[in-house]
This record gives sequence, C-alpha cells and structure tokens, in this order.
Amino acid sequence: MRILGIDPGLQVCGYACLQTDGDAQKLIEAGTIRTSDSAIEAKLNQVAEDMDSLLEKFQPQIVAVEQLYSHYTHPRTAILMGHARGVILQRCAQAGIEVRSFSATRIKKSLTGNGRASKEQVQRTIQTILALPQLPQPADVADAIAAALCCANELQLNPPMAGKL
Repeated sequence: MRILGIDPGLQVCGYACLQTDGDAQKLIEAGTIRTSDSAIEAKLNQVAEDMDSLLEKFQPQIVAVEQLYSHYTHPRTAILMGHARGVILQRCAQAGIEVRSFSATRIKKSLTGNGRASKEQVQRTIQTILALPQLPQPADVADAIAAALCCANELQLNPPMAGKL
C-alpha cells in the first residue's frame, strides 16, 4: 500500500510517499512543495497543481494529513495553513483518494510513544525506523514522513475492511 504523507503549508508543504507491506516500510520519496511570493489565490492554485502532480506520480491509496493546530498567539498562521489544507483535501476528494487526518500529538505518540516529543526525537525515530543515513530535513519533510508512518501504524492496528480500499 502507498501512503502519501502531507504537512500542509501555504509557503512550504512537506510530502512523503511511503510504501508499506505488513511490518516493512520503505520511503519512496520525500520533499517539499514551495509556492512563489505571490497573491494567496495564486499560491493556492500552485498547491492544487502540485498536489495533482503528486497524486498522479505516486498513486497513493491513502493520504495522511496533519490536522491544524492553532496557538492563541498565532491564529493567522492556522488560518493561512487551513487554506492550503482545504485545497489538499479537495484535490484528494476529487481524485477519490481516502484521507486520514492526525493531530501532531497523535503522530508523535505513534512514533515515539510520547505525544510531546521534540522535533529532534521524531526525526531520530524516523531515521531509525526507515534506516535513513541522516535525519530527515527540513522539518516539513520530517512532519510529512511522520504523518505517513503514523497512518501506517494505525493501519497495522486497525486494518481496513476487505474491499474498502
């Protein structure tokens, strides 16, 4: 099964395609989608086009997306990220691909056993699980890989019913 992990953002979106086969997981590709310094509608259009390209290239069965989190001191960040996340979800729906959303705390707990793990702890865990030669960088990529791994872990615990996927 292929899982596409997405860390939504308006300036930078992290993505990671993970191939799972039972207990084995292999990272196919990970990277970032970057938008140009243009109006928000142009940025959203670029995110949509890039998502279409990723969905076509990787043909995932599931897309794992990090849920929004808003800190009271930075509500604008969550609003802007919400625009990008909405476009990502719409493109998945248009392509008929199942989406699973996970909170940052749930992702961290799934990987490290600690919902309050640091970014570095998450990166080191990813490096160990996938036998990567170095820590996944930048943080957007690490977050996308983490979302995909969390989804894979959940699928092992709660496999989809036959014929659903």
